[in-house]
Amino acid sequence: MLLAGTLSLKADGYAYLTFETADGKKVSVPLTSLTLSLSASELTAGAQVFALSSLTKMYFSVSDETVTGITSLSAEAAAESDESAEFYDLRGQRVSREQMRRGIYIVKSKNKTAKIFVK
Repeated sequence: MLLAGTLSLKADGYAYLTFETADGKKVSVPLTSLTLSLSASELTAGAQVFALSSLTKMYFSVSDETVTGITSLSAEAAAESDESAEFYDLRGQRVSREQMRRGIYIVKSKNKTAKIFVK
């Protein structure tokens, strides 16, 4: 049996439809003009395509749950950032710019604190 169809969504107060897969990955799709298409083995939500066998959850959310707050940055760009910035590893240990290798760091400057990923 082949099941195919299209569904348009509207959810007052919610901005995203979030999908969670068996591997724990979350993908949030904006509800603005979102169209869902369902076939025998796939669910298409906007530009995202999911294998039905891998989906574990689907729910409405007010924010994009795929946003991590981590900015990707090359080591060179990190080194060129604000001279007064302080860098910390994920254990909270302060590191110098020279010690920074590939990984995630917390950078604290006069104006803000941010997470960065050094490539």
